[in-house]
Amino acid sequence: MSVLYILLGFTLLVVGGEYLVRSSVALSFKLKLSKMVIGLTVVSFATSAPELLVSLQAALDGHSDISLGNVIGSNIANIGLVLGVTAVIMPLAIDKDFYKFNWPVMMLLSGALYLFLLNDKVISFWEGIMLISALVVYLYLLIRRARLRAKSEGEGSVNGALAMTSGVKIVIWLLIGGVALWGGSELLVKGAVDIATYFGISERVIAVTMIAIGTSVPELAASVIAALKKEKAISLGNLIGSNIFNIASVLGLTAIIQPIGLNDPKVLTADIFWMLAFAGVLIPLAFIPKRFVFARYKGLLLVIGYAVFIALAFI
Repeated sequence: MSVLYILLGFTLLVVGGEYLVRSSVALSFKLKLSKMVIGLTVVSFATSAPELLVSLQAALDGHSDISLGNVIGSNIANIGLVLGVTAVIMPLAIDKDFYKFNWPVMMLLSGALYLFLLNDKVISFWEGIMLISALVVYLYLLIRRARLRAKSEGEGSVNGALAMTSGVKIVIWLLIGGVALWGGSELLVKGAVDIATYFGISERVIAVTMIAIGTSVPELAASVIAALKKEKAISLGNLIGSNIFNIASVLGLTAIIQPIGLNDPKVLTADIFWMLAFAGVLIPLAFIPKRFVFARYKGLLLVIGYAVFIALAFI
């Protein structure tokens, strides 16, 4: 039954995330927001919803290692799995925003998360406030930079067909998305805890592997489909942006509602260093040997590294 719970939970998270993105974009068009603002803010928040619901549910149920492991594992998966597989399918051009803005912000927030946990083994209410405040500043700068870029390059692409969606359909999509995400998070956390208990595996290991991959499925599916269609809209900077949202919005909001304690010391001595390593290696990969191109072999290196991380997590 626990395996069934996990499979159903994954399925509901994917369905819920898809409907939430659709309804959020359609609602944003009704509110007369520009495509650029929708793409940078609304869609980013919506695609982080699975991580948020799972982390919040786990924290409220007293399984804080799942909250932390989910975010840390998702950030590792976003680089090692999502970025790695996407680059193998289609080499990515590296934009200036990656190394001038998104990557430094990601490293700062990752370092802040490490210091928060190192300090007192808890992400407190006020530290959650600090993370949300950092997110607000990041969004302001992100939109400002994008507007300047849009003047010369034009607005980014967001599905304009959703602008014609009726209000009734938006409400139905929101309800489907919300209920599916809530149900998926409940089933996923319950199934993961039961399996961890049955096999004697720590909640932390289940969280940084199975749950993290599950909550990263929407990003992986979207990136792979876009890569197969050879869409040039995929950029390294955009993919890295999801890691920023995971730390700032998911852990920030969760900590404000329910402080997140550190139970398993390996989160601090192993997992978070893997996250920092995957984030840090992107700079040398971006510039050596061929600058500004994330080639297929670089993606393969990330996928191999991620496979090593998963193997070591279970040993």
